Amino acid sequence: MTQLTKIGVIGAGNMGSGIVQKIAQEGLSVVMVDTQDDFVQRGLSNIKTLLQAGVDRKILSARQMEDTLSRITGTVDYNLVADADLIVEAVFEDKAVKSALFQKLDVICQEHTILATNTSSFYVREFAEKTKRPDRFVGLHYFYHPAKNRLLEVIPHDGTGQETIETALLFAKLHGKTAIIVKDAPGFAVNRFFVPFLNEATRMLEENMANIATIEAAAKNAFKIGMGAFELMNVTGIPIAVHSADTLGRELGPFYATSGILRNQMEKKENWDLSGPVDETKMEAVEDRFLGVCLGVAAALVDEGVASIEDTDRSAKIGLRWAKGPFEIMNRIGIGKTYRVVEAISQKYPDFKIPGILIRQNRLGRPFEFSCVDLMTRDHVAYITINRPEAMNALNETVMEQLEKRFSEAENDPGVDAVVFQGAGKAFVAGADIRYFVDKIKSDRISDIEAFTRKGHELFLRIENSQKQTIALLDGLSLGGGSELALACQKILATPAGVMGFPETGIGIFPGLGGMLRFAKLAGAPLAKYFTFTGTLLGAEDAHALGIVSKLSPASDVTSALAAMIAEEKYDKYHKRELPAKFREIAEAFENDNSEKLLSGQAPAEISADITGRVLKSMGYKAPLALRTAGKI
Repeated sequence: MTQLTKIGVIGAGNMGSGIVQKIAQEGLSVVMVDTQDDFVQRGLSNIKTLLQAGVDRKILSARQMEDTLSRITGTVDYNLVADADLIVEAVFEDKAVKSALFQKLDVICQEHTILATNTSSFYVREFAEKTKRPDRFVGLHYFYHPAKNRLLEVIPHDGTGQETIETALLFAKLHGKTAIIVKDAPGFAVNRFFVPFLNEATRMLEENMANIATIEAAAKNAFKIGMGAFELMNVTGIPIAVHSADTLGRELGPFYATSGILRNQMEKKENWDLSGPVDETKMEAVEDRFLGVCLGVAAALVDEGVASIEDTDRSAKIGLRWAKGPFEIMNRIGIGKTYRVVEAISQKYPDFKIPGILIRQNRLGRPFEFSCVDLMTRDHVAYITINRPEAMNALNETVMEQLEKRFSEAENDPGVDAVVFQGAGKAFVAGADIRYFVDKIKSDRISDIEAFTRKGHELFLRIENSQKQTIALLDGLSLGGGSELALACQKILATPAGVMGFPETGIGIFPGLGGMLRFAKLAGAPLAKYFTFTGTLLGAEDAHALGIVSKLSPASDVTSALAAMIAEEKYDKYHKRELPAKFREIAEAFENDNSEKLLSGQAPAEISADITGRVLKSMGYKAPLALRTAGKI
C-alpha cells in the first residue's frame, strides 16, 4: 500500500484551501498549488483566518495553528507535487479544465502517485481515461466546508485498483474523514437525493402549492434540519443548485431536471426571499412531497448499487447533518406510508419508477434492517469493523448481537488465524449507547439491561479466551464499553490517536463489562480505581508503558504492524510487570486506606497536595454511589 507522507492539492479556492487545512491539521504535509500566486496567497489567508477563529474560540491553541501552517506549502510550481503520494484536484467544475490538469499531472508525477478528483457532477472514469494510470485514479468528493464536514465519498471507477481504494480509505482516516464507498454514478450518493430535495422545493413554489416560508418549515420538520431548501441555496449559492440539477437531469431524465423558477432565480442573481407566514394547513402535503422525492431517490440509488442502505443513511447524517438517514426515516414513518408517498411521486413524474427495494419491503411489511458490524477476511485475518461512525460506534443491542455473530463466523472459519477488531471513523468505540439504557429505564425494562450485560460478559470472555488471536486496533477514542472490548482482546495495537477511558461514574454507573477487573489485572487495582474514579483518559503511549497496549504504530503502518503481531507467539497478557515511575505516587494514593479516605473527601497525608487536589476535584463531579460501588470491585 502507498505510504502517505506528502499530499498535493490543486486549487486554492474555498474547497481546495479547506481540504488543505484539514489535511495539515491532522498532521500530514501538504502542497497547495494554483495557477497564480495571488490565488495561492488568498487560499493561505483563508486558512489562517479559519485557524485564528479556532484559536479565538479556544478550539485550537496558538501552537496547533503554527504547527498546522508549518505543514502547508503554497506554490504555483506543479513540480513540487511530482513526488506526492496522492494528489486531490479541487478546481472548478469544468470538464476541459480538469481533463487538461490530469493530463499535465500524469506527465509530471512519479509512477506511484495516486490522482483523485473532487468532482461533484462528472464521471470519475472520464478523467481517469485521460491518464496512463487509471488504476491509480479515484474520486474523493468532499463536502462544504471540507475543514469541518467529516463526510468523504470515495468513488472508484471500474478500473481503480484495490490498492488505490485501500490507500484512499487510509487517507480518509488519516485526515479525520468518515469515508463511504460510492459507485461512479450521477450525483454519487448525497447529491443524488439532496439536489432533488432542493429542486422539488422550487417546483412546489412554482406550482403555488405553498409559499417559501411554509415549504421551509415543512422541510425542517420532515428531516429535522436547521435550514430549509431555500435558505440552503442562499447560503451555498443558487448557481451550484442549478448546475447540479442540470447534470442530474441530463444524465437521469426529466424527473431530475432543473425547474424553470430555479433557473430564473439564478438569472436574476438574487437570493430567495424567506419572509412570509407559515400556512399550517399545507404543511402535511408539502412534507409528504418532500418525503416522496427524497426517500424514493434514496431507495433508487441503493437499488442501483450506488451505495448501501447504511452508507446512504450515513451520508445524510454526517454530510447533511440530518437527524436520521432516509432509511431510518422510512422506518420511523412506516414502510406503508413510505410506499404511498413514493407512489404519489411516481404518478406525478412518469419517468420515476418505484424502486424495487421499496416494493419488496412493502410486501414484507416490516422495517429495514441495518448492518452495524462488518466482517472482511484477507490473508487469514478476519477484520471485524464496528461501523457506526455517526454514533462513534457506540454499543447497543443490535451492535452486540451483530458483533457476536461476526465473531462466531470468524472463529468458525478454518482459514482465519487472527481476528482484528476496529472502529470506523475517528473512534474505536465510544462506550455503550446511553440512549439504549435511558429508554430501557424509562420503560421499566431493567431486565433487558441485565440480559444485555450478561451477553456482553459472555462475548468478551470468548474473545479473551479464543484459540485464535484476538487483537484490538485502537486508532481513536475508546470509552467505557469500547475500552472494555479492547481490554478483552488478547493484544492491543494502538496508534498515537488511541485513547482509553472509563467515564461511567460521571453518569452514575460503573464499568459493567469487566473492564475495571481486567485493568486491575494488567496495571494493578489502585490504578484501576484511579482511572475509574476520576475518568482520566489514558493515552496510547502511557497505556503502552503500563503494558496494556501491546504495540504502538503510526496509523499509516498498521497493516505491517498487525502482521508482525500476528506472527508472534501468544503470551499471557496478565504477566507481572513493573509499574512505571510516573504512576507510582498515583497508585499509592489509591491503595488500601487511602482509597477510602479519597472516597470520604479526605486527602491522604503522605500523598502530594497536587495529586490529591486534582483527584478530589475530579471525583467531586462523579456520582458518589457509583464511586462507592466501583470501589468495592
